[in-house]
Amino acid sequence: MSFLNLEGKKILIVGLANKKSVAFHIAKTIKDEGAIPIFSVVDEENLTKGKKLFPNDDFFICNVEKKEDINNLANSIKEKYDKIDGLVHSIAFADYSEGFKPFHETTREQFLQALQISSFSLVELSNALKDSFAYDASVITISISTTKMTAEPYGFMAPVKASLDSTICFLAKSFSNFSNIRFNAVKAGLLKTSASAGIPGYIDYYLYAEEATLRKKALTTREVGKTAAFLLSDSSSGINAQGIVVDCGMCTNYFDKKIVKKVCE
Repeated sequence: MSFLNLEGKKILIVGLANKKSVAFHIAKTIKDEGAIPIFSVVDEENLTKGKKLFPNDDFFICNVEKKEDINNLANSIKEKYDKIDGLVHSIAFADYSEGFKPFHETTREQFLQALQISSFSLVELSNALKDSFAYDASVITISISTTKMTAEPYGFMAPVKASLDSTICFLAKSFSNFSNIRFNAVKAGLLKTSASAGIPGYIDYYLYAEEATLRKKALTTREVGKTAAFLLSDSSSGINAQGIVVDCGMCTNYFDKKIVKKVCE
């Protein structure tokens, strides 16, 4: 028997985009462990791409900006499955179409859209799916390793992720009144994904983060997927309302002597 004991577990994964996405590596990891991934994607284009990656698994379409889509997804899940054992919330969006600009120039529309898609959607999905969750289901979301470091190009997404980090605590408390459902976040360091490619100036920050890791090698999306699989499994049953930092030790190594020397040269 596998340590994770995910055999036959049905996990809804929201946010599959392509092979570079965190959702892909989570799905692949749990599938290798015998779990049954169920996918929710934002539109027909992503449905077509997703079906090429996982042709034998079920897909649904849900744009979390639309309340009716969330309700339709919940109804579809309830009709097709007796219970689901987990939810992976792996969606985030920020409108960087205007390029980098100071944080104080963030527009109301940009911030609220990012907040809805990247944070509040977890509340709405969890509430809509509450009757479909197994009593001891595991819900996870993908956050960032720290929301206190002001990486300027990331802009208003850091406060949005801070909201997401707080949201898991309140959901865990709220759901504890009627279930043993757990809510946790994987707080990942900088990753090379299609989504990150849209952040202005991201590559420089990614290269710095790689140099700041203790092993001098960047965090991989596959490593994040493995951590997520652990949190979805019974082996993490004692972990609830937590954010698990996965950053290869970067947060302890900002004063690495090699980095300091380069700055002072």
